[in-house]
Amino acid sequence: MRYSLIVPVFNRPDEVSELLSSLTQQSHGDFEVIIVEDGSEKTCKDVCNLFAGILDLHYYYKQNSGPGQSRNYGAERAQGDWLIVLDSDVVLPPDYLANVDKELAETPCDAWGGPDAAHPDFTPVQKAISYSMTSFFTTGGIRGGRQKGALDKFYPRSFNMGIRREVYQQLGGFSKMRFGEDIDFSYRIVEADHKTRLLPSAWVWHKRRTDFRKFFRQVYNSGIARINLTKRHPGTLKLVHLLPTVFTVGVIGLVMLFLLGASLFAYGEWLDHFGLRPTDNMHQGVGFCLCVLALLPLLCYSFLIFVDSSIKNRSLRVGLLSVPAAFVQLMGYGLGFIEAWWKRCILGKNEFQAFEKNFYK
Repeated sequence: MRYSLIVPVFNRPDEVSELLSSLTQQSHGDFEVIIVEDGSEKTCKDVCNLFAGILDLHYYYKQNSGPGQSRNYGAERAQGDWLIVLDSDVVLPPDYLANVDKELAETPCDAWGGPDAAHPDFTPVQKAISYSMTSFFTTGGIRGGRQKGALDKFYPRSFNMGIRREVYQQLGGFSKMRFGEDIDFSYRIVEADHKTRLLPSAWVWHKRRTDFRKFFRQVYNSGIARINLTKRHPGTLKLVHLLPTVFTVGVIGLVMLFLLGASLFAYGEWLDHFGLRPTDNMHQGVGFCLCVLALLPLLCYSFLIFVDSSIKNRSLRVGLLSVPAAFVQLMGYGLGFIEAWWKRCILGKNEFQAFEKNFYK
């Protein structure tokens, strides 16, 4: 068998239905599907039963252990020469596997990853989140939507990732990291001198999170994972990984500057205590200037995101929603990074001690 598609699932039967439906439309038919239910309360077993006679489908239920260990569970039962790991919230275009087959024949490798895109039927919020995760202006370029122009070397991500079965077995699959386990695996693949590459035509529609609260939690965990990855793989922390944290600190600083300016504008009598009020309206002028200096960078950046996203998505509404999505993406990641830096680098806690309540229950 050529391909084994491995999909870990946690309480997402509706998403699985859409994914399996897209697999029935594949122009390349030499594949099996392995669904690993990771301790879900709301299972997708009934959904899988509907497709059992249409696809070469295998359904397994196991206790919750996180996505990485669930992928390993599926890999142990796979029969394909290639293991393709997918998230349950992706939908595949009809020529996905045919494109994978073609690209691997033209340029062989040991592991690969593919880009993602927003489907026309996605909600405006989903499209805005997709934009924020793939745009150059939010450091989304590091995800490898294209090889050239990315801010960092491309590493396969587990939402759309393929690896030779013998390489998977040699490296022991995914680690027990709860978040960032796919990047950890990619690092280990490269460190073992296996060849990886991006397959531009092997793209998927990726629904991601459906609201900003869930999106914040996702990127917050990604920020935490970056420090954990740096501890596991010294030297992998790049300048681009620091940009969301710099952005976060900058936004907090600008907000504080604005509040100071607003306070001066409204309560100029504070200056009297320091002898800095030569005229009656000096405090208002100083406060106004501070407010402008604080707001101008934020407004300029927001306008840039709005225009770029509106053009790319052909929607002013998506462009407007992309502004909060960009701030959530950058600041969520930055805040998670700062928390992990404090716990791991300053307090000296190990990965499991620092985040036992978050991940390792």
